[in-house]
Amino acid sequence: MVSALALAFYLAKTNEAEEVFVPVLNIKRSELPLRGDIVFFLQKVHIPESILIFRDEIDLHALHQAGQLTLILVDHHILPKSDAALEDAVAEVLDHRPIEQKHCPPCHVSVELVGSCATLVTERILQGAPEILDRQTAALLHGTIVLDCVNMDLKIGKATPKDSKYVEKLEALFPDLPKRNDIFDSLQKAKFDVSGLTTEQMLRKDQKTIYRQGIKVAISAIYMDLEAFLQRSNLLAELHAFCQAHSYDVLVAMTIFFDTHNEPVRQLAIFCPHVALRTTICEVLEHSQSPPLKLTPTSSIHPNLHAYLQGNTQVSRKKLLPLLQEALSAYFDSMKIPSGQPETVDVSREQVDKELDRASNSLISGLSQDEEDPPLPPTPMNSLVDECPLDQGLPKLSAEAVFEKCSQISLSQSTTASLSKK
Repeated sequence: MVSALALAFYLAKTNEAEEVFVPVLNIKRSELPLRGDIVFFLQKVHIPESILIFRDEIDLHALHQAGQLTLILVDHHILPKSDAALEDAVAEVLDHRPIEQKHCPPCHVSVELVGSCATLVTERILQGAPEILDRQTAALLHGTIVLDCVNMDLKIGKATPKDSKYVEKLEALFPDLPKRNDIFDSLQKAKFDVSGLTTEQMLRKDQKTIYRQGIKVAISAIYMDLEAFLQRSNLLAELHAFCQAHSYDVLVAMTIFFDTHNEPVRQLAIFCPHVALRTTICEVLEHSQSPPLKLTPTSSIHPNLHAYLQGNTQVSRKKLLPLLQEALSAYFDSMKIPSGQPETVDVSREQVDKELDRASNSLISGLSQDEEDPPLPPTPMNSLVDECPLDQGLPKLSAEAVFEKCSQISLSQSTTASLSKK
C-alpha cells in the first residue's frame, strides 16, 4: 500500500503529460481494519482514510474498455483471475520477489530481491527527483522498510545492503524521522492487535485456501493464545457460519503468540463437521514425520473441533500446507474401494458414492477464493506465519536458518497494492 502511495506521488510530481495517477489499494475498503499496521501508520503520518481509493471503489475494467487505463503493479506481479482481462493494460511491474514467469504480465518488469518493495520505490524517487520527497512520504517509506526488514537486524538476514542504504539516506534527509526501534515496535504491536476484530475478521486477516476434488480448506493464522480464542463468545456458531458462508469444508487455525520468555508458541485447531474428513486430517497431522509437528492434544469445546499444542514451532503454515494436501489425498483414497476386491460390511458402495458426491458438490468447482478474488492483505513475510521470500535471493541462509532466527523476534506478507493511471 505504501509503495503504491509513494510511487503515485512521485509519478504525479514528475510526469508532464496530462495524466492522472491514482494509487489503488488492492483490497476492499471494508477489509482495511484487518491491517492494523497500515491503519495505525496512516493515522500517524496524518493521511485520512477518506482520501484513499480501494479496489472496490474504482471500475478498472470500464476504464480499460474505454482505452483510458494503464496499470503499474507494485509489490506483486500476478493479477487475480477476476482481473485477468486487465493484463494487457499492465505497463510495468515493480516487485521484490522471484517472478513467476508463467503468470507475470508481458511488460517491463523491475525486480530486485531486496527486503522491501518500498526500498525500490525510495531508490526511484531519490534517483529520479529527490527534491520532491517530503517528510510525510519519507516517513511512510522509512517505516515500511524498517518493518519489512525486521528493524534492519543483521542477524535476521532480511535487510539487504540496498535496504540499509536507503533507510540511512532517508534518515540523513529527514533527521527527525522516528527512531527505528520506536517505529518498528509500534507497527509490530499494531499489526498483531486483534482486540477489535470480529471472529470472521480474525480468520480472514491472514488466510490461505486450498482445493482438492471439491473439498475446500481454509487455513488461518491467528495471533493470540488458542485457549483465549476458543473462549470467545458464541465461537462455535461463528465458526460454523464462517464455513457455511464461504463453502469451507474444513477450517484450520494456526495460532501464534510469544510466551513470557519471548519464545514463539504455536497451536493448531481443526474445525470440521464431517467426521471421516476430520479424523483423517487429524491422523495425518498427528503422525507426520516429515516434518514432525509434535502435536499434543488439548481439551476441546466441541467434538467437531480438535485442538493441539504444536511442539515443533519451526513448522510454519507454509510447511503445513503440503501436509493438509496429503491428508486430503488420504481421505479420498479411503473413500475408494479397489476394483476386484469385495466391499466391506462397514462401508457400502452406496455410502461411498454419497460421500464422494457430497465432497464434489460441497462448492462450485473452480478456482480458490485466493485466486478468484483480490487477495486479502496478508501478513508481511517477515513473520512466523510463512517463510522469508529471500530464501532464494540469499543462498547463504537456508530457510531453516532464517526461520530459527526469526523465531526470536516479534511477529511482523508484504502488502499487495495496485497502481493505476488514467
